[in-house]
Amino acid sequence: MILYFVAQKFYVYEDPRIGQVDEVLPQANCGGCGYPGCKGFADACVKADTLEGLNCPVGGAPVMQAVAGILGREAIAADPKVAVLRCNGTCAARPRTSDYDGAKSCAIAANTYAGATGCTFGCIGLADCVVSCEFDAIHMNPETGLPEVDQDKCTACGSCVKACPKMLLQLRLKGKNNRRVFVSCVNKDKGGVARKACSNACIGCGKCMKECPFDAITIENNLAYIDFNKCKLCRKCVDVCPTGAIHAVNFPPKKERPAAPAADGAEKPKPAAPKAASTEAEAVKPEAPKPAEKEVPKATEVKPETPKNDTPESKA
Repeated sequence: MILYFVAQKFYVYEDPRIGQVDEVLPQANCGGCGYPGCKGFADACVKADTLEGLNCPVGGAPVMQAVAGILGREAIAADPKVAVLRCNGTCAARPRTSDYDGAKSCAIAANTYAGATGCTFGCIGLADCVVSCEFDAIHMNPETGLPEVDQDKCTACGSCVKACPKMLLQLRLKGKNNRRVFVSCVNKDKGGVARKACSNACIGCGKCMKECPFDAITIENNLAYIDFNKCKLCRKCVDVCPTGAIHAVNFPPKKERPAAPAADGAEKPKPAAPKAASTEAEAVKPEAPKPAEKEVPKATEVKPETPKNDTPESKA
């Protein structure tokens, strides 16, 4: 009886819909939704008045539709995102200046070590992001020494973003047909210093910002940044970047534009004159025989007779 009264005294009511929502969630417990596990996300969905701002990055739109059906609310579709690496400091672009012989952890190395190259902003390369990913979506490339994100496996949970001490990974919109344009650099040094440390670094020249017709690029602390909410994927900034720091992903190669036809009445370009013989052998080449021309009979000319003059001058 004592246990019964204690249970009734300290009973905490839980909405049964929390368990129903929790059952339809993927149970990844990745924290990408911003809550501590799927149970915390289910509790937030039940207590919220609307589902605006609530999204399960692993389950995506189908899971949110199921949650909306349980709660009798409208699911607001969220644009899918993917993690991108904002560092292009490959082994060839960043010369090594030292070797690290410590704990194989980016978090530890970032606090005790400036890095194996001259760029103190770039990737350390000890794969904390790979360890943190629960979906096997990130792998280290041994040739470049940089992590690569598999866009088909990435769920935009944000674990790699939190694990990187240099804040090199960022969640960006996947874009139409998985096409994205972003600045793959976070070096805030001045142009000359950044270029010396890494040949692929952004030098903050501002050419991309002047070229962008949508005001999607800003320059701050000698570094360009592209706002993915304003970017229309025109790729004009990619063409003018002198260091190749702006990356365009999953775009087809650009086609060369054909020359515009000449307007009516405009003078057409004259054909180029034949080149002079470059060698003596070419200059002495015999000319090809010309076809025989038919002889056309010439009309006989009849000269008019000059009138005779009987003047004494003519006789003389």
